[in-house]
Amino acid sequence: MKKKKIVVLTGAGISAESGIATFRGSDGLWEGHDIMDVASPIGWEKNPELVLEFYNKRREQGIDAVPNKGHLTLVELEKYFDVKIITQNVDHLHEKAGSSYVLHLHGKLFESRSTADESLIYPIEGTSLDMGDLCEKGSQLRPNIVWFGEDVPMMEKAMQLTSEADYFVIVGTSLQVYPAASLLHYTSKNCKLFLVDPNIPENINKSEVHCIKENGTIGLPALMDYFMKIS
Repeated sequence: MKKKKIVVLTGAGISAESGIATFRGSDGLWEGHDIMDVASPIGWEKNPELVLEFYNKRREQGIDAVPNKGHLTLVELEKYFDVKIITQNVDHLHEKAGSSYVLHLHGKLFESRSTADESLIYPIEGTSLDMGDLCEKGSQLRPNIVWFGEDVPMMEKAMQLTSEADYFVIVGTSLQVYPAASLLHYTSKNCKLFLVDPNIPENINKSEVHCIKENGTIGLPALMDYFMKIS
């Protein structure tokens, strides 16, 4: 029998439970820096050394992070369902956990790409990407991250996956970051909707979305119990 499709949108909350800081504080700063200074094309042009240092620190903090029960539950679900993960996170915790399909909307922390040809993408060995690290065409490499003001090239694929889902699950995101937050609106009329997060956004229609007010490590195993009853 063909497996039902579960599409999962994950955000910073699921990574935070593995000790990866969300970086963005209540004052809107990322580790003391204005977001536009470290996560925008303008910031890159202004001070590429600062940008590289910022992401080097993120890699140092994230390289040894271990997947948590939330990540592992999503892997377990693959035994019974066709599970596709769309993540706003740039870490590789879903891959470390063993998920077979992960679509990164905002890029990957452990990859670099050419500033001359964005199709040239390279793995970053270790944690450092520095000035003078060049692509095969001789241009400086930058983090393979989608910055503010840049297009989200994987968005169209994410919309397609979402439209095909039998179940759409949102985990660990405030639904404030667009265009990812708009994916909820691309689900089909027969798709069942779920939200797992300790903070339920006020704009969520609870008559349409089944909400589990827990972190992913608790909420996803509870949701799996539900799925096992209907599988």
